Amino acid sequence: MNEFEKKFDDNELNDMRQQMATLKKKLQQQEIVNDRFIRHSLRRNTSGITRRYVLVSLLSVFSIPYTYWAFVRLNGSSIGVWITVCILLLIALGYTVYTGRFLYDRKLFKSNLVEARRKVAKAKKLDADWLKFGIPAVILWLGYFLYDSYGHMERDEFEIFAVAMSVAVILGGIIGLKIHFRNQSDYEDIIEQIEEITE
Repeated sequence: MNEFEKKFDDNELNDMRQQMATLKKKLQQQEIVNDRFIRHSLRRNTSGITRRYVLVSLLSVFSIPYTYWAFVRLNGSSIGVWITVCILLLIALGYTVYTGRFLYDRKLFKSNLVEARRKVAKAKKLDADWLKFGIPAVILWLGYFLYDSYGHMERDEFEIFAVAMSVAVILGGIIGLKIHFRNQSDYEDIIEQIEEITE
């Protein structure tokens, strides 16, 4: 091999090394951009759930004085009806805050995504388990409320009232289930995104 060929091979090798270094740098930058984008997307999905949790919490708090006016003052229900609905509202508030505590951490997606996935999966399960208590509790309370109302209303008036209350509870249930399934869907999206990153 003459001097010219050796020099040419060295130059070509150096060029290839520089190209590889440039390509490696670009790939690392792309990974950083992708990582930031995905973490931002995870935070956005999480903020949707936390906003809904804050809304449910605020509704629970403001419903306590409102239900006194609506049930006791306006409808003439017993104080027991109001106390039981307040207990249910406080349980819902406590459960929502307890479930949401896994998501309120601003640093949730900034470091260990495996730990973040564990927390999100735990919150998803707690959110799903709420229906096991919430639905039976509302049905029992509605039965108690209608029984209490039956005692101080005329029969015709009570029949109209019972139908109206049943419709209101069904509509409330539909809205509640819609929020619940939206949360579950967002939880699933977050978990899938984390799994894509960590695999």
